[in-house]
Amino acid sequence: MSATALPPLRLGTRPSPMAMEQTTRFAAAFRARYPEIPLDIRKIASAGDRHEGPLAEIGGKGAFTRTADEHLLDGRVRATIACAKDLPGPHDRSPGIAISAVLPREDPRDVLVLPAGSRPALLAELPPGTRVGTSAPRRAALLRALHPGLVAVPIRGNADSRLAALDRGTLGADVMIAALAGLRRLGLGHRACEVLDPAVWLPAAGAGIVVIERRADDLATEGLLSPLGHAPSRSLLDAERAVLAALHGNCLTAASAHAALDEVAGVVTVHAVVLDPAGGAPVRASASGAAEEAGVVGREAGLRLLAAGAGRLLGGPA
Repeated sequence: MSATALPPLRLGTRPSPMAMEQTTRFAAAFRARYPEIPLDIRKIASAGDRHEGPLAEIGGKGAFTRTADEHLLDGRVRATIACAKDLPGPHDRSPGIAISAVLPREDPRDVLVLPAGSRPALLAELPPGTRVGTSAPRRAALLRALHPGLVAVPIRGNADSRLAALDRGTLGADVMIAALAGLRRLGLGHRACEVLDPAVWLPAAGAGIVVIERRADDLATEGLLSPLGHAPSRSLLDAERAVLAALHGNCLTAASAHAALDEVAGVVTVHAVVLDPAGGAPVRASASGAAEEAGVVGREAGLRLLAAGAGRLLGGPA
């Protein structure tokens, strides 16, 4: 078969500037490895992109992946690309979809962002009553626990539109919390006023990781994509998502799972926590084990959370 006769790889992506940046980076790696295979990038607007209200009204995190999943399962695209932290927990994913490649993890930390021109300040220095914008239950629970004088308010929109609204004074919040990796993808890393300590301000499961997914039965696409993956980041993601699967949480679950890998020893350690949405004491657990069994390690951490009483914090409708 000649190079020009090879079928293209149709790749679905959200149309946001951040999604397009990560898609462009992946496309460069794909074309470098497979110059003979056309890459056809298809923009797929999600329900989460179109909806202005709380994500819980349209199914939580699945709002960002549901439409792309449909395109994948019915064959309109052969693969999709997404931020791992935007994926629903493994127990909530559409059946028949598998991760083929995990790109190298970027910085998973959250940051405080102030309106343009503001005097620099730390989160702990903000005056009582300051409205802190975030759409994540994890961030809202951390804020109530660590800074009870501040007020978490829900915000929506892509990172660039939220930032523009913050600068105009139309966001409905005085400051906001954002993902450092996302700001850097947009070339806006300099807007981070404070990088929050991940040992205290716990990152989201899958933060800083981009995944490429395919239909589970499409082994040809798996063969193309898997060589482009980063094995250490895959171990981290497997451990963190296994925690989510064990918890069977929903879109209102305030939880964090963050893994670290000792590549020399071949050991992965995952620290997991379920937070109290009201700001009370969290439930914590951790587990360590062989990196090649990262999913088992993550599941053990999740089960330890449940055994420690995390179930009382996991309720609430999706």
